[in-house]
Amino acid sequence: AVVSTQSTGTRGLRESVKRLDKREALLCVLAESTDEKNILKLVEALCREHGINLIKIDDAKKLGEWTGLCKIDKEGQARKVVRCSCAVVHSFGAESQALDIINDHFKHSVAADA
Repeated sequence: AVVSTQSTGTRGLRESVKRLDKREALLCVLAESTDEKNILKLVEALCREHGINLIKIDDAKKLGEWTGLCKIDKEGQARKVVRCSCAVVHSFGAESQALDIINDHFKHSVAADA
């Protein structure tokens, strides 16, 4: 899960924007399927202005599942998934292979932009 507890991250637009504005976010995940395009522009601008890494995904339901806004059935499938337009990570916690993959992704994307 991208954001599974309040100690490591925040989900939802209002709380995520607060964290971005206070420069408390290490990573932002933004769902591009939101109806309000000004939301996309606001979050993108805050990330750019404060140097916060941004990952865009296509579906708000997918982000809702990643952030735990769903029920998991007996077979391990997500049910009753709630849409989530934005989530931020403000603490990565312990070193892990997943964190290494994220860091490598941003190293390569920065090198490609240069």
